[in-house]
Amino acid sequence: MEAYPIKFEPILKEKIWGGTKLKEVLNKKTTCDTVGESWEISGVEGSESVVANGKYSRMTITQLGTAFEEQFLGVQNFKNFGNQFPLLIKFLDASTNLSVQVHPDDEMAQKEHNSFGKTEMWYIMDHDEDAEIIVGLNEEITSTEVLAAINKDNVYDVFNAQKVARGDAYFIPAGEVHAIGAGVLAAEIQQTSDITYRVYDWDRKDSQGNTRELHIDQAIKATKTSPKSTKNSCVARTNQSTEVVKCDFFTTNNLNVYGTFIKDYSNLDSFVILMCTEGTATITVNHVTEVVTKGTTVLLPASTRNAYFFSKGAQFLEVFVGDYLTPKSLFACDKKRLAVAS
Repeated sequence: MEAYPIKFEPILKEKIWGGTKLKEVLNKKTTCDTVGESWEISGVEGSESVVANGKYSRMTITQLGTAFEEQFLGVQNFKNFGNQFPLLIKFLDASTNLSVQVHPDDEMAQKEHNSFGKTEMWYIMDHDEDAEIIVGLNEEITSTEVLAAINKDNVYDVFNAQKVARGDAYFIPAGEVHAIGAGVLAAEIQQTSDITYRVYDWDRKDSQGNTRELHIDQAIKATKTSPKSTKNSCVARTNQSTEVVKCDFFTTNNLNVYGTFIKDYSNLDSFVILMCTEGTATITVNHVTEVVTKGTTVLLPASTRNAYFFSKGAQFLEVFVGDYLTPKSLFACDKKRLAVAS
């Protein structure tokens, strides 16, 4: 595979709670005023990302995985997932509150939906004054049966609400009740899954006067009462990766770039996703250069060795699935890549 910074066509999703920040702040091309999500990289069936640039233009992300296997995904990722891309990468604009919701873990999702579960994280890019999120049940809640009787009078007694700040990151494991509040612009990294169980939707109605479906029985089954979400407000170091979240499903780092910087990915057994959250930069791989601006996402295939960055000031989320390899395992990995290439 000829590695280069791959861009995909954003898949814009209109939502009842969506707004205009994806268009006005992140420069997504739309005339709609209720776009809630920009799916930057997706292998979800029916919403597969399509390459927008370079040699592999018009190929889907699944076709890339099928054609290039370990060179695209990484040795262990291809072994674990086949050609199915394991992450769903989004930017999200909440003009009004999202529903209070919960996602199943892998075991429940596999049993009931033949799907991955949904562990995720949020990175707060911007927010309106006093914007907040809901993360988890209040500590005194010991039974998930309370989810069957949520209303506007008790919602903040049952759930844990927090004010947000720019640069905050929240890890939301499967089974954690949560909601992004009005006024939040966020990047979201998650497992490849579109399964959501709504618990409470703020009594809102659509333009036809209809309320959205709730999934109380499934939510009660999926929700875990012990609080496990974590908040991270780490300070990134210039031209170094700073860990934000590391879990079984993905690793996310902050990467702030200034001047010229070379990142060595030669012993990482994974593709790398770079979400630009501030500024402008160029990224060059194998003499192919792409300009990346705030709200742009690129993917570097697992066969990437070195990426060359230049910027007068840019901030990225650096995301991958896998580990840096020891010299012994790196040698084995390279032999497998060579076998595929031959």
